[in-house]
Amino acid sequence: MSGHAVIKVWRALFAAAIVLSAFALTACAGDSKELPYVERPVEGLYNEAVKQLDRENWAEAAKMFDEVERQHPYSSWARRAMLMSAFCNYQANKYDQAILSAERFIVLHPGNKDVAYAYYLKAISLYEQITDVGRDQRTTQLALASLNEVVQRFPDSEYARDARLKIDLTRDHLAGKEMAIGRYYMQRQQFVAAINRFRTVLENFQTTTHTPEALHRLTECYLAMGLTKEAQTSAAVLGYNFPGSEWYEESYALLAGQNLAPEQDEGSWISKAFSSVF
Repeated sequence: MSGHAVIKVWRALFAAAIVLSAFALTACAGDSKELPYVERPVEGLYNEAVKQLDRENWAEAAKMFDEVERQHPYSSWARRAMLMSAFCNYQANKYDQAILSAERFIVLHPGNKDVAYAYYLKAISLYEQITDVGRDQRTTQLALASLNEVVQRFPDSEYARDARLKIDLTRDHLAGKEMAIGRYYMQRQQFVAAINRFRTVLENFQTTTHTPEALHRLTECYLAMGLTKEAQTSAAVLGYNFPGSEWYEESYALLAGQNLAPEQDEGSWISKAFSSVF
């Protein structure tokens, strides 16, 4: 979902918050004794949080919404404040806090009409924390799992549409990590370890942008190990599926340098990996 879409959902929540606020103020004016005494009246806390949100003071608004939930956990305000806190923390780039609020909403209100948004906020809060391929990818894997959960639970929602786009980008990122490790092993002539990484890309991330390079790197590794049949197969599969790729040109040149040509072995694991995809 684009930033505009996130804001659109927020505006819907915000409008509901205003209605709830006005209702409570009217009730309070009619009979103040109906509200139990607490450290601060709930409507005052909520109104202050809404003011901070309207000014885009995200961190302060999140604190105020958290205070609503803390002081009035059983009120009708607490449920909405929980989700508003998650949104505000997300906007403030406080993703861990956003995730905690979203998860709490999911646990306490699994049947609420806004629970899909809570799942989505959790997923995109993880997604925003994805690091470069040189670092540990645990957060990337968690983001992928959460994005998939949004799609599985709410397949026809606007959140699912955006989640699908982010899933593709996340998978590409994970494939990039495998490629980086594979190249690392290649540089140290640890070809078996490198092949295993490139194989992971082909078997688990075939539709990503890294597939052509993975096939070329396999050609390089197999040639270096003297396994010409596998090298010819990887080059043939590369040429068939990505004929205009620069990686195919390089693979073709490597084979030609040894008086070989791309030739596919249908029994190879490479051929089998691609038969179900392309």
